[in-house]
Amino acid sequence: MTAAPRSRDQRRHDTEHRLAHDVDVWVATASPDGAPYLVPLSFDWDGETLLVSTPANSPTGRNMTATRRVRLALGHTRDVSMIDGSVEPLDLDALPRSLGDRFAERTGFDPRTQSTPYRWFRITPHRVQAWREANELRGRELLRTTRPVA
Repeated sequence: MTAAPRSRDQRRHDTEHRLAHDVDVWVATASPDGAPYLVPLSFDWDGETLLVSTPANSPTGRNMTATRRVRLALGHTRDVSMIDGSVEPLDLDALPRSLGDRFAERTGFDPRTQSTPYRWFRITPHRVQAWREANELRGRELLRTTRPVA
């Protein structure tokens, strides 16, 4: 039995709760020639942007650096929040220590301690959608900005 569709406000609340409490997100990128790549990464949400970290030379790291675009998925297929965003790559030492410490505490992972060279990637959402099932497809877009993808 399909539940009644949630209101826009409830969907926004549910998405904000996920951003504040989830630790991992699916990260979809594509290379400049269009080869797709999908990985789970830990993240920190500061209320405006998501911060992730991955090896600079990994497919995801290379893709985000080259295209500056990403699609994120929080949740599972029957209750998903999709986020399209622009990416700002940052060297590990470019982020204030307090933000790196916050990321490490929240996620249980500190890329600054790894022997493999990592980078930070700050993601600014410019489109957010949320839906559970077909009855929530209408009105699934919660945010759309005119911000161009870098």
